[in-house]
Amino acid sequence: MPTYYLKTPVSDSDVEKLNIGDTVYVSGVLVSARDAAHVRIIEHIRKGEPLPVDLKGGVIYHAGPVAIKEGESWRIISMGPTTSARMEEFEPEVIEKLGVKLIIGKGGMGPKTTEAMRRFKASYLIFTGGAGVLAAKAIKRVIGVHWLDLGAAEAMWILEVENFGPLSVIIDSKGNNYYEDLRKKAREKVEEAVKDVLSSIPR
Repeated sequence: MPTYYLKTPVSDSDVEKLNIGDTVYVSGVLVSARDAAHVRIIEHIRKGEPLPVDLKGGVIYHAGPVAIKEGESWRIISMGPTTSARMEEFEPEVIEKLGVKLIIGKGGMGPKTTEAMRRFKASYLIFTGGAGVLAAKAIKRVIGVHWLDLGAAEAMWILEVENFGPLSVIIDSKGNNYYEDLRKKAREKVEEAVKDVLSSIPR
């Protein structure tokens, strides 16, 4: 499978060349956002209020850090991904309204996000769970942190990263969703097996 090194802001053409299974490394600006941050992002969108950072062509990481404050700056010790499915309710609107191009997390996302990624040219990538220290090594500095009233893990962290990865493409901009396709194939095999068993029972 191909390996791509992308820099922010990510373009439509960058995303369009990605396919399921490709490996990606990201350099530039990465923005963390978990559940509470997504709720606040949606509130800002619907009120027409500006966000602390421009996410057009941007990358959102479903993660919260273990961070230490050293004087006026922060150092990230670990920053592993959290389960992305919890953001399924919010992500389609975030992708549509803000122009986000890459979402990073773990565990996959559902059909609404898949469709939004197909319509607006975005992609979902996974980072290995439990490898938070590896993720932190790619973080060169904390550019800023917003919404600390939500707690450090739920705050929005603006990070400068270099070759953040390896990341694997799980949803591409063509509407392919690796995990959903696996589940569909598994269901079909179960249905076929049940039919075979039923047909072998004497009547």
